[in-house]
Amino acid sequence: MSIYLGVDIGGTFTDLIAFDESSGELFHAKRPTTYFDLVQGILDCIDKSGVDISHTDNIVHGSTIAINTVIEKTGARTALLTTKGTRDVYSIGRGSRPEAYNLFFHRPRPVVPRHLTFEVSGRMLANGEELTPIDRGEIKALCEQLKEQGIEAIAVCFLHSYANPAHEKMVGEILRENLPNCYVSLSHEILREYREYERTSTTVLNSYVGPKVSRYINELHAKTNDSGFKGSLSIMQSNGGIMSPQTAGAKPVNMMESGPVGGIIASAEIGKSLGYTNVIAFDMGGTTAKASLIKDGEASMTEMYYIGGSASGQPVMIPVVDVVEVGTGGGSIAWIDEVGTLKVGPQSAGSDPAPICYGKGGTEPTFTDANVILGRIGAADFLGGDMPLDKESAVKGLQTQIAEPLHIDTIRAANAIFQIAINNMSLAVREVSVEKGYDPREFVLVASGGAGPLSAVAVARELHIPKVIIPRFPAHFSAIGMLLTDQKHDFVRTYFRQLEEVDFNALLTIHHEMVEEARQLLDEESISAKEVDYQAYLDIRYVGQEFTLLVPIDEETLRKGDIAAIRTAYDDIHDKRFGHKAPNEPVEMVNIRLTVTGERSKPQFPALQKRNSNPQPLYRPVYFDDLSQAFHCPVYDRESLPPGYEFAGPALIQEYASTTVIYEGDVCKVSDTGELIVSLGGIKNE
Repeated sequence: MSIYLGVDIGGTFTDLIAFDESSGELFHAKRPTTYFDLVQGILDCIDKSGVDISHTDNIVHGSTIAINTVIEKTGARTALLTTKGTRDVYSIGRGSRPEAYNLFFHRPRPVVPRHLTFEVSGRMLANGEELTPIDRGEIKALCEQLKEQGIEAIAVCFLHSYANPAHEKMVGEILRENLPNCYVSLSHEILREYREYERTSTTVLNSYVGPKVSRYINELHAKTNDSGFKGSLSIMQSNGGIMSPQTAGAKPVNMMESGPVGGIIASAEIGKSLGYTNVIAFDMGGTTAKASLIKDGEASMTEMYYIGGSASGQPVMIPVVDVVEVGTGGGSIAWIDEVGTLKVGPQSAGSDPAPICYGKGGTEPTFTDANVILGRIGAADFLGGDMPLDKESAVKGLQTQIAEPLHIDTIRAANAIFQIAINNMSLAVREVSVEKGYDPREFVLVASGGAGPLSAVAVARELHIPKVIIPRFPAHFSAIGMLLTDQKHDFVRTYFRQLEEVDFNALLTIHHEMVEEARQLLDEESISAKEVDYQAYLDIRYVGQEFTLLVPIDEETLRKGDIAAIRTAYDDIHDKRFGHKAPNEPVEMVNIRLTVTGERSKPQFPALQKRNSNPQPLYRPVYFDDLSQAFHCPVYDRESLPPGYEFAGPALIQEYASTTVIYEGDVCKVSDTGELIVSLGGIKNE
């Protein structure tokens, strides 16, 4: 078996890419996401692509099922068990008010109500010593109460269990013995880190989505096996690595952003292969647009993630690729608010009822409808001609709902929708670059997603980004990225000391325990890896600061207890990140982390075949900056463009499932490996 297959479920489409390494053949498909049965959309893609599933070695899958379960509030009926006296930690949360002048601001609303939060009398101290033992009889009686309440999932988060998880282990055994049909999450199994509220929230969300995600993974495994699949199934994680279905079933909270990160990993790889290590990954799909920054070839990571936004969202304290997301996609609905202002998104038509032009019953004009009207999306060529679009209905819908109320013509209304969407997406790119101290002019933009190439050059112009790269198969790019990922897991232990007071023998013991835990997990997952790398980090901060910076450390430095080297490394990282350092201020260590990476064999995609050809474009009317008349625009078939071919805009480059728009003054060149490199006119690195 030599076929690698990646599949990504998005809000509008399900994407599949497969590569047969023995024959060099690529398979791809894009089908509407089937909300009623997500696995069916995958099976539809397999059938459409023509890939031989019985000869597929590995399927890597990313899905939005976990995060959608939280957003849509369709998770399991969940109970929370806490230490006596801490029942309200989860509902109180943090006292900060991020939006001070928002009259409608509300705190994150717990997914477990107070009446389903139960206190347990046992207690540990912060140093890991037992203060009050667990009463086994109390826990058994509580099991009967939970059974009467119809509880489907249980989250257990005891005070200071990161220091000593003995109580959680004992309670977990009792729960699993007496309530075998309940999904149980123990906080020390999810993460062993202080911050009681965030640890509680993460554990609760793991249980909340656990039953639904587990059923989905089991169904996916069963139905692909019924179709003849005999290889291994891997699940994409939010940290940019993969895990086994068994691990995903136990820690589904790690799947929250499993879909978008595939494209970010692939963007980093594409950038490096073309000589660009500073990259902004931009992915625009049917429902949302996402941006992430890649500096020196490494994707930006964060240890805290909020589902539903940082102001009122649910906190998840896990390592995740840092992604900024806005509700602007191909299916984003254009609408007029109560004061007559045109808005685009965040509501989306999705795949059902879909944009008006899809002819599936959609009645509200969308970003896709606007681009069909402007001629940038070919109505007869959508999805390679498999899905012709209804331009006439799109014109009627946009005219009656947007153009007439605003007293403008349909073309200007469509262009306004496009420009508003571009402004929305530019804010996401600005947030991952400018707001974090990076100059976007020093980066290249790698665009993916079905609508990414359509918008990327316009977004780059807003921020003066000099180059845009359109990879091969951009509409399937997240699925491609999944084939390029490694097995990866993160571990953390809180060890709070001033740096001068750290017991490095104790720290080394903790490090060895985490390494052994990682090895056991790798063995259990049985994902073949060519090489395994263990990288440790210390979370360090200046005394008085709230959050920490990651300082990489090797085992030899831990063994020596080289405080001076650690301190120098931290000061340098702080200076690089914030532009200043305070070498005379005391510092403290908060956590020790371990990232284990199992390097997998990855498919070697074939280079673009060299051929002596002079592509002849077709032409169609397209509206650009001059809205008074359409431009007779050349439309190139991407498959016909040979390596090294160069041409200037305005022009469209059309391919299956995507269209690239380049403007007057821009120059597009085809790389030796088939990527489109667009140099923006008048914009240079400064």
